[in-house]
Amino acid sequence: MQEELVNMPRTKRGRATLNNILSAAAQVIYEKGYHAASINEITSLAGVASGTFYLYFDGKYNLYKYLLLQCSHKIRKYLSRAIKDCETRLEAERVGMRAWLKFTMENQYMYHIIWESMYVDYHLFQEYYETFCSAYKQGLDKAKSNGEIYQDIDTEVLAYTLMGASNFLGLNWGLFQQDSSAIDHVVDQFMKIIEGQAFRADSQISEPTGVVRRSKTEPKFRFRIDIDDDDNYDE
Repeated sequence: MQEELVNMPRTKRGRATLNNILSAAAQVIYEKGYHAASINEITSLAGVASGTFYLYFDGKYNLYKYLLLQCSHKIRKYLSRAIKDCETRLEAERVGMRAWLKFTMENQYMYHIIWESMYVDYHLFQEYYETFCSAYKQGLDKAKSNGEIYQDIDTEVLAYTLMGASNFLGLNWGLFQQDSSAIDHVVDQFMKIIEGQAFRADSQISEPTGVVRRSKTEPKFRFRIDIDDDDNYDE
């Protein structure tokens, strides 16, 4: 797939130019988004002529796809190296989460590149997470075969659950708060949750209230948005 997206240079100078184009593209897309980013802005920031861009890429779309591929590769390589010496799956999850939070703080642009794919080409977005899940699931399947995960647990569901946690913990502490001092606390809390220490089995369950029944004559929409009666927009 990589060969179809980029004309890979054979010289060190060519690779340096390609790296500059990729770095510039990451910055421009991070700041403006894919659709607002222009090739002229990218090449100007990279310090190369506009025509040089086309020695490497057919257009902006292929450049973006290659950037997305690079994000996936760098994330998986970084995390794989971080957990390579872990002896248990729980240890791998702890070490992996800590490494991920650190990684997101240092590579904030990747969230923009990855999530932008939902609007650039939805299939790219879907493929990115399905591919990531498939790789994650392999490690969980191995842990399951070793008896570290209950046999009745669906490892695909588990993989997406853990990926969801990683995504939003990274989003909050890596992008929003950018608080490296909180990493240990966040990781400890994450581990307590996946070790089953978040919910009490003996807690009282209350019956749901405020059930609203729809009229049969009400128009049907694919998506439904209702304003809550107690919404206060002055707050």
